[in-house]
Amino acid sequence: MTSKELLYVEDALGHEQFMKTSSKNASSQLQDQTLSNYIKELEQKHTELYNKFLNLL
Repeated sequence: MTSKELLYVEDALGHEQFMKTSSKNASSQLQDQTLSNYIKELEQKHTELYNKFLNLL
């Protein structure tokens, strides 16, 4: 893996970590259960993407 590709993967990991954390925080603060469940699904999706990027290393 080139250094440029490594920088891309590291950047993508940071973005996915941010989205995962933001989703988790948002879902815990929402009172609408349907919306909270949807945000939890997004959190799971970002966790999966994070793991996929991590496996590239």
